[in-house]
Amino acid sequence: MEQTELRPATRTVVRPVTPRQRAARAARNGGEPTLEFTERVPYDAYVQASTLHRLQQPLSDDPGEMSFLMVSQIMELYFGLTCHELRDAARLLRADRIWESLAPLRRAALHLEGLNAAWRGLRWMTPADFNRFRNLLGEGSGFQSAMYRHLEFLLGLRDPALIRPFRRQTEVHAELTAALATPSLWDEVLALLARHGHDLPAELLGRDVAGEHEAHPAVEAAWARIYADAGPDNHLRLLGEALTEVAEQFGDWRHHHIKAVQRTMGAKVGSGGSAGLAWLQRSMARVVFPELWSARTAM
Repeated sequence: MEQTELRPATRTVVRPVTPRQRAARAARNGGEPTLEFTERVPYDAYVQASTLHRLQQPLSDDPGEMSFLMVSQIMELYFGLTCHELRDAARLLRADRIWESLAPLRRAALHLEGLNAAWRGLRWMTPADFNRFRNLLGEGSGFQSAMYRHLEFLLGLRDPALIRPFRRQTEVHAELTAALATPSLWDEVLALLARHGHDLPAELLGRDVAGEHEAHPAVEAAWARIYADAGPDNHLRLLGEALTEVAEQFGDWRHHHIKAVQRTMGAKVGSGGSAGLAWLQRSMARVVFPELWSARTAM
């Protein structure tokens, strides 16, 4: 089918207005919205909506492919937004600003909730529906999402081998390499616990952050002690709950992913060369913030 040529939209400056100017405009308009602008409408200049709606380039004439493509793009945006919030939370924890870190963590959990809701847009898809355009995707697979890798790395799920597919995309590969060399959100939490008097071993705090964190009984014991204090000033306990919500919502996303794969392709091999469903099921064994969960047995 004919492809739409993508041209970057002309950048229009969004001019700020004061409350007084806004009130004056409403008075001139008699309460009606403004209909005349000298340039591109301010909403489009800010949101870049006209650019967003030119980014869909289906490979077939099948009407269902647009759902698959746009839901995938929506998920990419949510991956990026969640990463933004988690990086901000990590920055605040690094500065011992626990209370302030709760806001981006709560926003991250809500963004993940929105991400989970996006799966509903694909619940109509059966194997027959997917097969009408699947072959046209070639080896394209969600496994190859660089932003999803960033999200996993931030959450502490780290495997250096998973950045290999991006070696030919030098900028993307460099960003992922840098992400692996940066402490994860969980690494920042462990350093925070140590600074707040919890006895964590030096080898845990000084480990190579590019590797995946392995659950440690000292971390589990620290969380059990933290949760023993239910007072309103125990910000570490509030932090634990905010992190738990993030981990739970992310776990829900992985579960929804598995169900979507079962619904649309069963146990067929994956488009990206993996075992498909079996590979996803094995990946579920990697737990985000593991000691926050195991410590509950000791509470």
